[in-house]
Amino acid sequence: MSSHKNHPYHLVDASPWPILGAFSAMITMIGIIKWFHFYNNSLFYLGTLITILIMIQWWRDITREGTFQGLHTYAVTMGLRWGMILFITSEVFFFISFFWAFFHSSLTPAIELGMLWPPKGITPFNPIQIPLLNTLILLTSGLTVTWAHHSLMENDYNQTMQGLGLTVLLGVYFTLLQGYEYLEAPFTMADSVYGSTFFIATGFHGLHVIIGTTFLAVCLMRHFNNHFTCIHHFGFEAAAWYWHFVDVVWLFLYISIYWWGS
Repeated sequence: MSSHKNHPYHLVDASPWPILGAFSAMITMIGIIKWFHFYNNSLFYLGTLITILIMIQWWRDITREGTFQGLHTYAVTMGLRWGMILFITSEVFFFISFFWAFFHSSLTPAIELGMLWPPKGITPFNPIQIPLLNTLILLTSGLTVTWAHHSLMENDYNQTMQGLGLTVLLGVYFTLLQGYEYLEAPFTMADSVYGSTFFIATGFHGLHVIIGTTFLAVCLMRHFNNHFTCIHHFGFEAAAWYWHFVDVVWLFLYISIYWWGS
């Protein structure tokens, strides 16, 4: 039987990862519910571990298809580009809902809040301390990932490694600082709608930073193994797009919640 095909599209092989990924996500979600109701997080950790293992193997297969088997043709890459664009668009609307909740509560604080914002008894963070440092870190990481991208397009292996490495380090540094900020927070998620909107918005952004840092770290490993060329590196481009999205969301968070909201 001939393996020749007369079309540029990639008809994917049968894979166990989508159905197993769905089950692992369900286990993780049930684990979160169990954690909230019974204060037992063992099922959540198990589901998260299974999800991570499935992600590693699923993305390993996609890397193999695009890098070694040559299945990511121009038509396939364009489909992947539009998929990433639509995914980031959905993420934009995801964060819009958090900003909507924040401005709804802050512009017209209810009488239960004393018609004040921040509510009485809440001591907000000083916006020119850790939040400003985190802003500078993310803006710098946006510069370093752009440096890495331009270096890759110019076939400069070493500068691409340096730019990507710095971006990953800055992402880890941001996450550590935000974790420290949470530990030192003078209010909790249970402290009125201020605590709820603050932690849900900044917490989900922090999760996106962790995902973006992981994405870039995988790209760093792939570049180290010479998977990218100046004309075939969509995996890196997708990571860079995602990282720029994370940067822009943080700017809106800093201006609205940390600076204006305080």
